[in-house]
Amino acid sequence: MARRRHLSPEEADLWRSVARTARPLHNQPLHLPDPPPAPALPPLAHAKPRLSPFTLGEKHRAPEKRDLAPTLPDLLGQAPLRMDANTHAKMTRGKLQPEARIDLHGMTLAEAHPELIRFILNAQSQGLRLVLVITGKGKRREDTGPIPQRMGALRHQVPHWLHLPPLGPAVLQVSEAHLKHGGGGAYYVYLRRR
Repeated sequence: MARRRHLSPEEADLWRSVARTARPLHNQPLHLPDPPPAPALPPLAHAKPRLSPFTLGEKHRAPEKRDLAPTLPDLLGQAPLRMDANTHAKMTRGKLQPEARIDLHGMTLAEAHPELIRFILNAQSQGLRLVLVITGKGKRREDTGPIPQRMGALRHQVPHWLHLPPLGPAVLQVSEAHLKHGGGGAYYVYLRRR
């Protein structure tokens, strides 16, 4: 004869919750295992307040310093210089004329990425050195609540694409364009020689 199986503590808890909702036919006591004791939880520590405490009428305090991620122009400016310093200075002052340009304005990320790859690799194969990639600055979105947000997915994604394969080996330097060539909405891309 098979041995009788005993209920696990979880099954016994489930049975007790079901048995409470039903009316018994016979008044016989059920022999179920006692529920396990609840594990003791450590006391909760108080969270650090996000704002420092203040009293009414006190003078304004200097705001706390926050470590924010650097902006895109700052990141491009901090990148090591891999080209001739005089040529770079002329380029950033808008004195060099781009030999070709591509306008990615209004394209989605999925449309713009293959176009950028094709353009950069073709420009390098033609022997061009300085090209202009126009991304646009992004449009303001007022419908996102009290704080307006700037949308510029291409503007933020293009520098990353230019440093990743297959474009990374072809690109020598990327910097923000001069105002006469589009300013914050365009990038100078200085290409390596083949």
